[in-house]
Parts: sequence; structure tokens; C-alpha cells
Amino acid sequence: MIDIPRIETARLVLRPPRFDDWPSYAAFMATPRAAYMGGPFDEAAAWGMFCHDVAQWQLFGHGSLMIEERGAVGDGRCVGQVGINAGPLFPEQELGWLLYASFEGRGYAVEAAAALRDWAFSDLELKTLVSYVHRNNIASRRLAERLGGVEDASAARHDPLDIVYRHSRA
Repeated sequence: MIDIPRIETARLVLRPPRFDDWPSYAAFMATPRAAYMGGPFDEAAAWGMFCHDVAQWQLFGHGSLMIEERGAVGDGRCVGQVGINAGPLFPEQELGWLLYASFEGRGYAVEAAAALRDWAFSDLELKTLVSYVHRNNIASRRLAERLGGVEDASAARHDPLDIVYRHSRA
């Protein structure tokens, strides 16, 4: 059994998913905001994705963490998810993120993604990660660039509409 990490930043806690995270996750996946991930998704598909995010920890030693506000910033609310994805739909290990709509514009996604990226480089000793971003998802493209991601036109991708941003270990 692998220990899923708890990563703390100045404003956030990245922690293992819990079942009480499911309703907000399912609600997000049912909205048009999930379009850049292939959605919206019905409950069965969203449940499979939620379980996949948890199962990756046992299969690959990494997976998804929920993003929670720290006490001084908020009331411990779950604001989204960040993860390192792998498996047959991901040609390379992917750094991905999602943020619930009411929490956008606060810098939470970049703070959480940078923390997980740094953990992957230090603890997993990964040399590179990629972010697969739909070409029309301007907000995520900007976020990938803020993280230092560089467009990699030669990288393999599952979805031909994705732009691949490469994050390299400094």
C-alpha cells in the first residue's frame, strides 16, 4: 500500500481524495466546463474517472490530489483537483488540473500544479512531465505557460486537438 502524500503550500493543502469530494467532482464533470476533458460526463463516466484518479496511486505511485483551502485563507473547502495521470490514454505522465468555477482567478491552480510538479520532480525523480491542453482552452494554456511549460509539437498525444506543454526538471 502506497502512502499518498499531503502537500502544503502557503494557501493550500493537496490531499488524497475522499468520498465526500465526490458530489462536487461529479457536479463539475456534468457541466460544459468539462468539455475540454471530453465531457460533460454522466454520473457513471464521472465515477469511473474519480476512481481512476484514486487507483493510479496504487498502479503508478502517483495520481490525483484534491485542492483544499488552508484555514487562514478559507474554511477548508475543496476547490478542485490536481494530478499526475498515466495509463493507456496518456502517452507520457501528465500534469493536469481542474478548478471549480467559483474558485477561479485566485491563483490556486498554478499554486497547486507547481507544488505537485515539484513533488514529482523531487520525490518521484521524474525528469519531465507534460500537460495535454485542448487548443481552445486558453486559460489552461496560459496556466501551463505560467508553470514554465514549453509547447512540444513533436510529443505524442491521445487527442489531436491537444497542445502538449513540456515541463522539465530544472
